Amino acid sequence: MIYDGHAYCFPSPRDIGGFDDPAEFQRHLQMFMAQARQQPVWRRGDRTTADATGLYDPDRPWRFDGLRDANFRTGKHGLAEWTVDSEDYVKQALPPWTEDFSFPAECLVAEMDYAGVDKALLHRTPYMGLDDGYIAECCRRYTERIQGLAQIPEWWIPDRTDEAIEKLERAIRVHGLSGLQFMPFHRPLYDLSAEWTGPEFDPFWTAVAALDIPVFFTLGAVGSSSAYIEELRSLRNWMDRFPDVDVILTHGFPWRMFAERDRINIPDEVYEATPADHPRFHIQILFAVFLQSRWDYPMPQMRPVLETMVERFGADRIMWGTDIPIVLLHWTYRQSLDYVRRYCPFLDENEMAAILGGNMARIMGVGGSAG
Repeated sequence: MIYDGHAYCFPSPRDIGGFDDPAEFQRHLQMFMAQARQQPVWRRGDRTTADATGLYDPDRPWRFDGLRDANFRTGKHGLAEWTVDSEDYVKQALPPWTEDFSFPAECLVAEMDYAGVDKALLHRTPYMGLDDGYIAECCRRYTERIQGLAQIPEWWIPDRTDEAIEKLERAIRVHGLSGLQFMPFHRPLYDLSAEWTGPEFDPFWTAVAALDIPVFFTLGAVGSSSAYIEELRSLRNWMDRFPDVDVILTHGFPWRMFAERDRINIPDEVYEATPADHPRFHIQILFAVFLQSRWDYPMPQMRPVLETMVERFGADRIMWGTDIPIVLLHWTYRQSLDYVRRYCPFLDENEMAAILGGNMARIMGVGGSAG
């Protein structure tokens, strides 16, 4: 079975659900468009290469109040747009063939069919909506092909813990979703501490553990390498307290943080801080979406890192994913599979099958053989 452990589906921004205030959703979307560096930006009038500082003041901390008033909007052909001093700028946020800034389930399944991917897991992020019902409907329409994660607004906890638990239990027990996505870097946007392991979080995490679902943690999205190492140590402490929960570190390590001229240099301190001694720890590999605009296919620079990860963690802990549709900006979906499947001779047949789908299928409770 080939199982993409990191995919997305989302509706048009005008149909995004889960926010009481549409302006809150717009802030999340503008924040992401300001920060995502793998997506090209240019000035519309003359197509001169530009940057996204018109959306966000780079000298300000990770807060909504760093957003600039730039008439931010989404346009046709996967473009995000804004205006600075009467000049329009665009970012190619999604592939140019996308409609209405959306990526529905039928588009994902069509890509899966062509690339030979059997199953995909839908991840979550606020700028794609907080509506568990939309994700559940994608899964219902393609029961054999798609599973989905729940997302609880991390900024609800601890003040709205009861609501958070109710939303999570409904997502799992009523909507039939299959795990939780948790991204603590959203908390500082609401002037809250990025800390998420204190006793005030215990009621929420106890409820998560009782549901017997995997938790997909996204760490290292902002900050320095030292801050990321501290996040890994926090994850280790959390796993010490909740050892029966399957944990998946999404995206892998923050690859751009450690990319040098022609290599990825992961410090030993990162490996040592990673809670790999916990038997229920797992890590994703999403090299392509972060580095495909820097290095050409098939990205030989990633192979020594993957080989080291297999040596340190074991192939039974590593999971392939793509971040589709974002990954389609530079590579095809099939290339996003083949750069691992066809260019990593250090993996034997069983290791390759585990990384490309077997581990995900086991964690997510689905059957099937290697594809």
